Amino acid sequence: MTKSKLTRMAMVGAAAATMVVASTAPAMAVSNKTIYLDGSRGYMKFIDDGDVFQVCDTRADGHGVTGTLWVRNAGGVVSKVFDLGDGGDAGCNKKGYNVGQLASYRMQVTWNGGGGSKFSAWFNE
Repeated sequence: MTKSKLTRMAMVGAAAATMVVASTAPAMAVSNKTIYLDGSRGYMKFIDDGDVFQVCDTRADGHGVTGTLWVRNAGGVVSKVFDLGDGGDAGCNKKGYNVGQLASYRMQVTWNGGGGSKFSAWFNE
């Protein structure tokens, strides 16, 4: 092989290795984690002690908020675990779900009046 072919093969191999490492980065272990909507509209919180998720609508504007938990398995497949809504009543809504170490999880909180969502980083225990 010529020197230029070897150089190209080495560059392709290095790029492929970089992509594999970047796509399989481990999730961050986390204790409690909270993500907030803009405008103080609400939040979603993971409470590590008991593996409880809490969604709170913090503004009486006629629209609730929805929290979604996503899971990414070891093969990289992402799927929805559950939706949890809050709004129109006093207090926050909670749901227990056992977060383990064999998958990665991500929270999403959305204001039901339109606009974008906020996402947490991927995490596990």
